[in-house]
Amino acid sequence: MAPETIVDSKQIYDGRVVKLHLETVELEDGHTFERELIRHSGAVAMLPLDEAGNVYLVRQYRIGADKDLLELPAGQLEPGEPREECARRELQEEIGYYPEQLDELGGLYVAASYTTEYITIYVARGLREATLPGDQDERIEIVRMPFEQAYQMALRNEIEDSKTLIGLMWAAQRLG
Repeated sequence: MAPETIVDSKQIYDGRVVKLHLETVELEDGHTFERELIRHSGAVAMLPLDEAGNVYLVRQYRIGADKDLLELPAGQLEPGEPREECARRELQEEIGYYPEQLDELGGLYVAASYTTEYITIYVARGLREATLPGDQDERIEIVRMPFEQAYQMALRNEIEDSKTLIGLMWAAQRLG
């Protein structure tokens, strides 16, 4: 497939989390079309695993789903912030632990048809208590459970968040 060439770009919204652009693209045959594109700085998600084999998830209300979701702790990259540094910061903000070890499971585009958001997922181990202040607009409940229980919940579609489903599947494969 030939790539689409962006011939014009207009930013139509500049928010705290996303920037919405209207992109005019030209196809290989010369036809032009408009694409709506959300530009995003990227994110990380962590599967925190303690020595007893428990995983720490967070439950929080998500406006897009209009309900509480059970998720891996995650967060957006600050400008210029390395992914591993972001992962360590977010874990301290969301669950109050610092990971001594981060093992990258992989990465994924959230929805490449309309956003540039790319999430890298890590297994976080060697957890030690260390808290940083969380975001003022987040209301988070920490949920600790055996990894196998979280994995089975994912298989039964009791977990609906995509990064969490993928992270649990990748971790199950990696951890055996």
